[in-house]
Amino acid sequence: MWSNLPFDLLSTIFSFLSPDSLARARSACSHWNKCVTSANAAPPDYSCRHAPWFLACPARHRGLLCYAHNPITDNWHVLSLDFVPHPVRPIAPVCGLILFRQTSTTSLRLSVCNPFTRQFKSLPLLNITRTNPAVGLIEVGPSPQVAIPQFRVYVAGGMSEAPRGSSSYETTLEMYDSRMDVWKIIGPMPVEFAVRLTVWTPNESVHSNGIIYWMTSARAYSVMGFEIGTNTWRELTVPMADRLEFASLVWRNKKLTLVGGTCVEDAFVWELSGDDTWSLIGKVPAELGRRFLGGKVGWGSTKCVGIDGAVCLYKDLGSGMVVWREDVEKGRWEWIWVDGCCSMRGKQVQNFPIKGVVLHPNLGTSCLGLR
Repeated sequence: MWSNLPFDLLSTIFSFLSPDSLARARSACSHWNKCVTSANAAPPDYSCRHAPWFLACPARHRGLLCYAHNPITDNWHVLSLDFVPHPVRPIAPVCGLILFRQTSTTSLRLSVCNPFTRQFKSLPLLNITRTNPAVGLIEVGPSPQVAIPQFRVYVAGGMSEAPRGSSSYETTLEMYDSRMDVWKIIGPMPVEFAVRLTVWTPNESVHSNGIIYWMTSARAYSVMGFEIGTNTWRELTVPMADRLEFASLVWRNKKLTLVGGTCVEDAFVWELSGDDTWSLIGKVPAELGRRFLGGKVGWGSTKCVGIDGAVCLYKDLGSGMVVWREDVEKGRWEWIWVDGCCSMRGKQVQNFPIKGVVLHPNLGTSCLGLR
């Protein structure tokens, strides 16, 4: 009976399985495997039913691998990236994939990868060779118009080659559309924004209500935004901007969220409202904060990533994480502690700096041309 169920009914049943259970179901028979790996199999609300996973990638070149934390079983797993042809560093998750930048060259070269299905694709070269630009991401679909999720990448600023071998700040914006698999220059940008995005902005971005936001890393912190529909730029102030030792933007409950910590034991969470004002919505519990800092004062080495369902504060692979996650059954968000990856199967794991991403694992065969 099970082998004769139609794809739509079987995929609905599979949508209630966590990613690790889905992987085991995939190995049961060829019909189930085909259903799981079909690009159209997973219903649009699949990711809303399960907690996202945290993936830890080496911040520096330490071999092609990453470590994944399963929130269902509270276990760490190692994922080999030996199928990736060159050293990479993650930028952000998109459509269940990870956008990587190549680390063996100073100019920006991007690729997308699914570490769970071992699929990889290099994106085409940009129209303008750039060093250290800001990178923004938006997902397109699924919707009645777009059945399968697609994405766009925006690249702003950076340094480009100038005549006589010198370099200059690049004052244009380029956009890559995964549906067309091509880059195009979409317009100019103010030179002062190009400078700040190049010098003071990490690659992380958040897309909210048609605007891509970046956090500037220079104190006092500020937020820079690009409004896609009008090709205009804006700047937002940051609460406690001159007192924060770290500040990160994340996507939570479909809103732009800011997480920051001061030089004492306090770390806060703010949410941006429609009138561009910040509202305090949370604070790291004192006990978890002290455990995270390990007796040290200040949050300067803290990193933060998040998507709908979870916000993770972390430092390195072996240190524990403070996670603010949604408990759907209880209808509230709660703070928890997650142990770092110190050992696996009885073997010690060496600690090292990491770059983290949070995503919902995608076990389907992507339509994005990954191989």
